[in-house]
Amino acid sequence: MKRLRILGAASGAGAPDPGCARGPWALRHSHAFHAIARHPAVDWMDPLHDRPGRADTPLGRVLDLCARLAEAVRASLDAGTLPVVIGGDHACAIGTWSGVRAHLGGAGEPGLLWLDAHMDSHTPNTTYSGALHGMPLACLLGIGDRRLVHLAGIAPKLRPATTALVGARSYEPEEAALLTRLGVRVFDAAEIDRRGLAACLDDALAIVRRAPAGWGISIDLDFFDPAWAPGVGSAEPDGACPPPVLAMLRSAREDAGLLALEITEYNPHRDIAGRTANLASALVASLIED
Repeated sequence: MKRLRILGAASGAGAPDPGCARGPWALRHSHAFHAIARHPAVDWMDPLHDRPGRADTPLGRVLDLCARLAEAVRASLDAGTLPVVIGGDHACAIGTWSGVRAHLGGAGEPGLLWLDAHMDSHTPNTTYSGALHGMPLACLLGIGDRRLVHLAGIAPKLRPATTALVGARSYEPEEAALLTRLGVRVFDAAEIDRRGLAACLDDALAIVRRAPAGWGISIDLDFFDPAWAPGVGSAEPDGACPPPVLAMLRSAREDAGLLALEITEYNPHRDIAGRTANLASALVASLIED
């Protein structure tokens, strides 16, 4: 088990509702994270905050935060610790996985397991809302605004052949068309209903573990059903239950190839009775304790 370094990415600039910017602070100070914050194997760093004064557009603010986050993730990996990024809206993923890719250098692209109710694969030409949290997966695959695509000086950050998306149940046809064209394997809600989540996760892990340089996990909390995770940026009905994901994480902590974990879109203003905070805590705790 590696030492964890928790990195908060406190930005809501990528989403219509900026409430997720409060997420990292709220989780760190929640009762749910009390034990993790004091765990001897965990270093909890000061969160990176959105800096509206440095840029006057959502794109500028996302670029600024993601550049700093990429450096923090790279530094964590260089120091031999496992970065656990707590968002913030899912646009922060551009920074997280840019940092992983920068650390890997010539070793190549990481594999990435993306758990999400949405595909997050719009581009500036296809977006319906203009929200940047709907674009990070496309950017990491090399499609989108050039400034985001080339963050940290390397593009693309991911290879379609070692990227898998699990849980998609709310998306536009343009996103599906892009991922199909690129060859990204998508395990949508219909397939999960038919085969079961555990079987789909096993197949998805087999895909991302093909990356020789290592692999990571990005979790948008809206992947889960609102009964488990009401406090998210964009809730969608008929989501997943936590047990198969928790089991996957407990297994993953034994894998030397695991490079990073990311948990995004926690909106404390929408949480009910701390349910979402409790789930986020359980996800992180799966990497450090039984």
